[in-house]
Amino acid sequence: MNIELTLHETRVIGCLIEKEITTPEQYPLSLNALTNACNQRSNRDPVLDLDEVSVQQVVDTLVRKFFVNEQGGFGSRVPKFQHRFCNTNYGTLKFSPQELAVVCELFLRGPQTPGELRSHASRLCRFGDVTEVETVLGQLARREDGPYVVRLSREPGKRESRYVHLFSGELVGDTDGADEPETATGLAGPGERGQAATGRLSQLEQRVAGLEAEMATLKQLVEAMASR
Repeated sequence: MNIELTLHETRVIGCLIEKEITTPEQYPLSLNALTNACNQRSNRDPVLDLDEVSVQQVVDTLVRKFFVNEQGGFGSRVPKFQHRFCNTNYGTLKFSPQELAVVCELFLRGPQTPGELRSHASRLCRFGDVTEVETVLGQLARREDGPYVVRLSREPGKRESRYVHLFSGELVGDTDGADEPETATGLAGPGERGQAATGRLSQLEQRVAGLEAEMATLKQLVEAMASR
């Protein structure tokens, strides 16, 4: 996946997707309506305070990327905007209704647990239970044209791991792997931890052995050059 969006770009796209689903009679959105949606105090994290000039600049960038389209026409006195990000005739990115709801909520609220996603995304698409959300997250993590989400490492004291979208670049260092099952407690058992430690020790031993071999070769070369 070669899509990389800023926070403001994901906020604009997320708002357009949300309003297309929840208030189709008011969609596409005018610049004023889109600005209000971006700065909304509920269903947003972080809460932003963008002015129309800033939102217009973000929209202009997304238009150049072919992710947003300006709609005009007869009877419309102000320009209105709609997304072309996914599920349109203009691109190849396609999501199921449940996948779209999850991606939209991750755009609007940032990293969330499956339970939080079920609660927040229910206004966009119905989920029977948390397991259904986890299944959708697994699909998004394993898609051939993705991955689109990843599971973050569990925070201390938390029972569930959070998931984050990957449309703003790859994460380094704090991911856990969205398609790997967790144990009932969310932690690896003693046997699993021992196997992991043994594997890492074996890798380190192999690296040390390789370095020692390289050092021995270099020593032989230096001695050979010195004897000439």
